[in-house]
Amino acid sequence: MKAALFLGSGKPLEIAEVPTPTPGSGEILVKVAACGVCHTDLHYVDHNVPTFKDPPMILGHEPSGIIASVGKDVKTFKEGDRVLLPAVLTCGYCRNCRIGKENICDNMQMFGNHIDGAYAEYVLAPAKDAIPMPDDVPLEEGSIIADAISTPYHAVVNRGQVKAGDNVVIFGCGGVGINTVQVAAAVGASVIAVDIIPEKLEMAKKLGAQETINAKEVDRIDKVVKKMTGGGADVTFEAVGNPKTIQDAFACIRKGGRTVLIGYTHKTVELPASKIMFFEQEIIGSLGCRPVDYPKIVEMARTGKIKLKELVTGKFPLEGINDAFDLLRNNDPHALRSIVIP
Repeated sequence: MKAALFLGSGKPLEIAEVPTPTPGSGEILVKVAACGVCHTDLHYVDHNVPTFKDPPMILGHEPSGIIASVGKDVKTFKEGDRVLLPAVLTCGYCRNCRIGKENICDNMQMFGNHIDGAYAEYVLAPAKDAIPMPDDVPLEEGSIIADAISTPYHAVVNRGQVKAGDNVVIFGCGGVGINTVQVAAAVGASVIAVDIIPEKLEMAKKLGAQETINAKEVDRIDKVVKKMTGGGADVTFEAVGNPKTIQDAFACIRKGGRTVLIGYTHKTVELPASKIMFFEQEIIGSLGCRPVDYPKIVEMARTGKIKLKELVTGKFPLEGINDAFDLLRNNDPHALRSIVIP
């Protein structure tokens, strides 16, 4: 099969012929329809973030496709079935899995990190982790549910506990942040989107934000937000991974409010412990999504509560994977999510 090989940080991906995997017991071989292009992959390629599996390997953790063959003992799927594969595979038996926190499984494996991913014509996966995709959910655009939409869903619904009527502020309207906007709007929140790129703020409005703030145009975002919300947001989300925006997101919450961190940074962030204690404010991390939530997200996409096609702003053949990464590097204001179609 044809695949885009990751050879190490600082090197472009290389298109090569590699052996097509054969599914073993409990496994399925999926012919990839599409795979989302994520900043996580760019961290491996550009920023020397190590993968658990040593290169050469295949990146890509947002796949959808059609089952090409099934291994022994697979009873829930057959050849020709349409499936979504979650970004992270869980063991099902560690303590976190047993208490319903599979997204922080002690033995998690991630496509394109621990095992070969889906920047290829085929990808091997455990049948237990695959999610059926209805015929009326577009298979190519639906690939982004695997991470770009499921991660915001978990952040909004499970970690942020956003309820209808809550005032919510979302910092960053990139691939993850823009979907945090639309998920929060879908559950009935009043959403304020914050970014520095006007085109992204305009898209946030189209996806459900009631108000937007260009951070370049205000001195104190917290003052603006508190005036707009009558005292502060119930929940804020930081989807950038920047110490300054994390501090701003925390500064915008009301007494008893919470800030959810979705963006990653390795840097230290200073926050006022006195406010956290005295105002009973919360700082919460959010990672990935639980398997139990994927069918709900797929149904939201099927019924139009979550948009897919509007989010996919670039489609590339496998040979164009490095061009897709260039689009991420250049932070094109019109680019939300690109997908690779092998």
